[in-house]
Amino acid sequence: MRKLAICAALAAAFAPGLALATDGYYADGYGLKGKGRAGTGTAMATDAFGGANNPASMVFVGNRFDIGLDLFSPRRESERTGSAAGIDGQADSDSNYFLIPEFGYNKMINPNMSLGITVYGNGGMNTDYPGGQISSGTACGPATGPGTGFNPAPGPYNLLCGNGSLGVDFMQLFIAPTLAYKFTPNHAFGISPIIGYQRFKAEGLQAFSAFSSSAANLTNQGYDAAWGYGARIGWLGQLSDTVSVGVAYSTKIYMQNFDKYKGLFAEQGGFDAPESYSVGIAFKATPSFTVLADYRRINYNDIPSVGNPSARVTNCTGVGGTDPSVCLGGTNGAGFGWQNVNVYKLGFEYQSSGEMTWRAGYSHNNNPIGAQDVTFNILAPGVIEDHATLGFTYKTKSGGELTMAYMHGFNNSVTGPSLFNSFGVPAGNETIKMYQNSIGIAYGWKF
Repeated sequence: MRKLAICAALAAAFAPGLALATDGYYADGYGLKGKGRAGTGTAMATDAFGGANNPASMVFVGNRFDIGLDLFSPRRESERTGSAAGIDGQADSDSNYFLIPEFGYNKMINPNMSLGITVYGNGGMNTDYPGGQISSGTACGPATGPGTGFNPAPGPYNLLCGNGSLGVDFMQLFIAPTLAYKFTPNHAFGISPIIGYQRFKAEGLQAFSAFSSSAANLTNQGYDAAWGYGARIGWLGQLSDTVSVGVAYSTKIYMQNFDKYKGLFAEQGGFDAPESYSVGIAFKATPSFTVLADYRRINYNDIPSVGNPSARVTNCTGVGGTDPSVCLGGTNGAGFGWQNVNVYKLGFEYQSSGEMTWRAGYSHNNNPIGAQDVTFNILAPGVIEDHATLGFTYKTKSGGELTMAYMHGFNNSVTGPSLFNSFGVPAGNETIKMYQNSIGIAYGWKF
């Protein structure tokens, strides 16, 4: 239990630096071995990260401890063009490097039962645009827009007509104690109660004060934190000497509200983590070469603050509308318009010798952000659709395992009409873009 406490403490220490944006805002994989295979592994047991992947896998990995650190580098860019109202602008987000820790521990209680824990960064998003792209005397200014929908303060302004820097900093850290049981020699069931912790802040959204149900809790309130709970269950079965299959399901993680941002997120600051599920197959083509395929589904659209359409805010009272419930922070408030994400992953693992194992993979998912929701997603441009990965594990002479993995998320963009057009301001079109890289190292050992 001492090792479990050390894992949790170290993860909490690194938590402020987490920032992910791959499968939507979820990570592309958990555990550096899995990341080297593009996140595949629902049907494979290789490390102590079953609490994040498939809890049933833990009973097949034996007594082991894994610790890893990923250096993640997302590059985000936003631009507005074609505005006849003088609010064109372009900005690249700062804060381009983040450390993401992972820890796993597993202990066999008896030959058919294990107890372990996985601590990992589940997901996140960070943007940090400098202000000043739009000058004073433009349509962002005090005398423009119907009602008081735009910034009453003088410029210069950021890309969303607010003052100062613009962006969000959001992260989710999950702690997953895991119990797994073999009910036959080749089939196991596992369950992981999930303790969730998330942290958020937003800056530079002053222009949306009249769109909010609680303008004092919309922006620039510093960090707010929330805890929550849920569960993941899984099954892993070895169907033959060459084929194994796995299924895992995670409930919605029910989180406390962000009270400091109850004027931004729907349901007075609600921000639950969506349910997800995955199915996978692993085929051992030869004794040393395995092909893996996973399908993953993340139901972002079921979380109002994430999935509600952003255009809903045009019906907010105070800005020409008649419905207070759709204002930012309202019971049915506007969100980021994210659709559900389907993720298709293909991974390969080749053991070239007793010491070396090589990995590669490719992942594709649909982009959750449509053209109609680009404006709000300047804050959260999770538009990447394709990832490629490489990795390896080297078994040391002392019996440990040194693992490294690299991921590249290919550049993608979405362009759509600015939401400001809906309020009588000829604002043209906006484009959000992102690509990303990560490289990580991990060490694991059996005991």
